Amino acid sequence: MIAWINFVTLILGGGLMTTLYLMSVRPAALEKKIGPEAYKRCGRYRLATSIFMFTLTANYILYHWYPLPFDPFPASFPWPYWVSVVIAVIIAIPSLYLEVRSSMDAKTEALLPDKSHTLYKGIYEKIRHPMALGEVPLWWVIAFLVNSPFLVVFSFVWIPVWYWWCVAEERDLALRYGEAYETYRKQTGMFFPKRNAAE
Repeated sequence: MIAWINFVTLILGGGLMTTLYLMSVRPAALEKKIGPEAYKRCGRYRLATSIFMFTLTANYILYHWYPLPFDPFPASFPWPYWVSVVIAVIIAIPSLYLEVRSSMDAKTEALLPDKSHTLYKGIYEKIRHPMALGEVPLWWVIAFLVNSPFLVVFSFVWIPVWYWWCVAEERDLALRYGEAYETYRKQTGMFFPKRNAAE
């Protein structure tokens, strides 16, 4: 019973997290409907998204002790647990670097949309979505730390979700910054630096 509750909570929480974040990256579009309050409202959506990220992390951890009864994967990987820890650390180091670096460069805009905020500097001069690039692999970090083959495979579901978020955010940023954002988009890669800004 606990296994089912945990899994259903994981799915529902993932759906709510996805929806709330999509709502949080549309302040410019929402402003056209409700005015300046849009940025505060989107900030609340962003904070709610963070809460669901934490609850999903708890679901991942609980899954180690309460897997689904029809889980077709083995309970753990065939190698010693320390190997899973090493894999998790190898993934975590660049991911956390991107998370910290992008948060520092985005400043408060990372959590709270601000109409007065200018286009980002720092790592954002090279790639447009370093935070997303750092966040997605963290699901595999957790999956390997709980030693769950099922969660390693399940975590692939987050790739299209994060990509969808990035596309939605770019649409709103184009609305917010206009031609300046279109120029920026041509000069930078979405997830990886462009070899030539003219590409």
